[in-house]
Amino acid sequence: MRTVFKYLLPFKYKMTLGLFIKVVGTIVELFLPYILSHILKNVVVDQDVTKILLWGGAMVLCALVACLCNITANRMAARVSCSFSEKLRQDLFDKTLRLSAAQTDKFTIPSLESRITTDTYHVHGFVGMMQRMGVRAPILLIGGISVTLIMDSFLSLAMISILPFIFLAVYFISKKGTPLYTKVQASVDKMVRIVREDIQGIRVIKALSKNEYEHNRFDRANKALVKDETKAGTTMNGVNPIMNLLMNVGIVMVIALSANRVADHRSDPETVIAFMQYFTQISMAIMFVGRMFVMYTKCAASAGRIAEVLNCENDIKTENKADFPNLETKNHIVFKDVNFGYTSKYLNLKNISFELKKGGNLGIIGATGSGKSTLVKLLLRFYDVSSGGIYINGEDIRTLSPEVLYKKFGTAMQYDFLYNDSILENIRFGRAISDEDIFTAAKIAQAAPFIEGFEDGYEHILSQKGTNISGGQKQRILISRALASKPEILVLDDSSSALDYKTDANLRKALAENLKDTTLITVAQRVSSVKDCDLILVLENGEIIGAGSHDYLLESCTEYKEISDSQMGGAFVE
Repeated sequence: MRTVFKYLLPFKYKMTLGLFIKVVGTIVELFLPYILSHILKNVVVDQDVTKILLWGGAMVLCALVACLCNITANRMAARVSCSFSEKLRQDLFDKTLRLSAAQTDKFTIPSLESRITTDTYHVHGFVGMMQRMGVRAPILLIGGISVTLIMDSFLSLAMISILPFIFLAVYFISKKGTPLYTKVQASVDKMVRIVREDIQGIRVIKALSKNEYEHNRFDRANKALVKDETKAGTTMNGVNPIMNLLMNVGIVMVIALSANRVADHRSDPETVIAFMQYFTQISMAIMFVGRMFVMYTKCAASAGRIAEVLNCENDIKTENKADFPNLETKNHIVFKDVNFGYTSKYLNLKNISFELKKGGNLGIIGATGSGKSTLVKLLLRFYDVSSGGIYINGEDIRTLSPEVLYKKFGTAMQYDFLYNDSILENIRFGRAISDEDIFTAAKIAQAAPFIEGFEDGYEHILSQKGTNISGGQKQRILISRALASKPEILVLDDSSSALDYKTDANLRKALAENLKDTTLITVAQRVSSVKDCDLILVLENGEIIGAGSHDYLLESCTEYKEISDSQMGGAFVE
């Protein structure tokens, strides 16, 4: 809670003013029963219409002041809570984007989504209620008790005797609420994950007639969420009935005692009427406190989940060159004895070592799960190596700041995304890149012909994820995006798998002609996509089982020759 509530500090003056206005309105509201008691006891007896109208006007004035103060304070509270939650969501989203790949894997995407949406909404709701009721309820409670003690201490003490039981009930029930609502949010994460997966794979689901299967999968997650929500709801919803029961017991006690005291002339009906009104205000205050406790349990659970992300220290840090000294080399990229595992129990890459000169071409090929994409993720420092080192221009990449490192790369991944905007803006991707550079990149990526074939050309609007273009067209736009920034290192991670052989060959030819000073790394399933590379790595189970040129590997690496023969029958056609 402390991490989240520090976001309220910039609004402390606005909150203080709003709370002051709320205090004024609540105190004025406390005068109403007292004025009514005075009218019934002292004014009506005189039968003076002027006095009755005067004191009645005073009641109306107090009611108007209380109304205006409460409306003003509530509007200010709404603005503060909205501005607070906006800043909180912004920082949470920013932190989410800056999480390392390992941290994102740990939290999971659906969980991060629900923390940014549902959890911030719970905190927003509590902050708003805290400003509206956090001052009003205690003043009504304490002020009402204080006034009733002055009016009739005996009846007031009878009512006060009930309050400890109410607060104990609220405390013990609310104490159980936080872990229950934490569990509810975990169930929300699971349901969001299934919804997200089904929306992304809706075409596959329909194509394979798996609607019923996915419906059942969602139904199980939905029922689990309902079960957790029901348990949390039934536990927390016990607060109000118990409070009502205890308050009704208190009312019965007060009525019984007041009847006896009025009969004995130790009190009067006017005082009892005012007393019951104060009792109603006190009851409302306690109800507000109960609601705040219920919302607090949701807020506490959500605030804890938000704080987990905000307080998560970046595990990918820029290291000191004294600890990771430069490597004496003339090569552009060097992998030296690199080992890596996503977990400590298993190494996904083992003893990876190679060197690549500037402007050179590296091809990486191997079966699914052999570690091809993992090697690229290490080069991009999405993860840190378990041992060994990766060097660019002799500098260990761990000593390069993210801004410096990522500026070197242009990357097109197999599952990169396109968003709902023009082709031009999808290629530019928010960077300061001229239209001319975009047109050049599209030409090299073999995307220009089909883009210019659209009636509106580069202004053609893509649907979300580019579902209104083909897979090959999508990949060429993604390659154009990678090329547009004129990168020092171009990484194509299985980004031409949907291209026909002719387009793929034209792409490789254009890259060779136009990017002579750019170091190119190609991850592919096709031998034809990597056969012209200066160095080809053949991976199997995370190890290099062959390294060299295409001709060398055909003679020295049985696995590579088998892949080549199975794809092209041993022959290559441009």
